[in-house]
Amino acid sequence: QLQLVESGGGLVQPGGSLRLSCAVSGFTLDYYAIGWFRQAPGKEREGVACISSSDGSTYYADSVKGRFTISRDNARNTVYLQMNSLKPEDTAVYYCAPGSFRVLKIAIATKRDIEHNWGQGTQVTVSS
Repeated sequence: QLQLVESGGGLVQPGGSLRLSCAVSGFTLDYYAIGWFRQAPGKEREGVACISSSDGSTYYADSVKGRFTISRDNARNTVYLQMNSLKPEDTAVYYCAPGSFRVLKIAIATKRDIEHNWGQGTQVTVSS
C-alpha cells in the first residue's frame, strides 16, 4: 500500500530554517517523482517543489526558488525539503505526493492542486 508520511515541521522565526522529510513506503523512489505542496489557512493547496525519479532533476515555484532545496535519498526511500530564509508567508501545512515529473511541474507552474489521497501533512509556522 502506497504511503507517504511528512514530518519535520515546527515553529521558526523569520529567516530561520527547517528540513521536512517525506518517508515513502509501498513503492520505491526509483519509479516516482515526488512533489512538495503546501496549503496556507484560507488558501488553495499549491505546489512548491518536485524532484524527478530518473536523474534527480528539480523544479521550484518562483516563491521559493533560491530558498528551498528538494532532495531525495533512495536508499532511505525519503525525500527532503530544506527550507532556508523562511518568511511568514511560508506558513502552511506541507504535504508530499508522488506522480510524474511532468505533471508535478505543471501543477507547480500553474499553481494548481493535484489528485491525491492527502495525508495529514506537517505544519510549518514562521512567526516572531
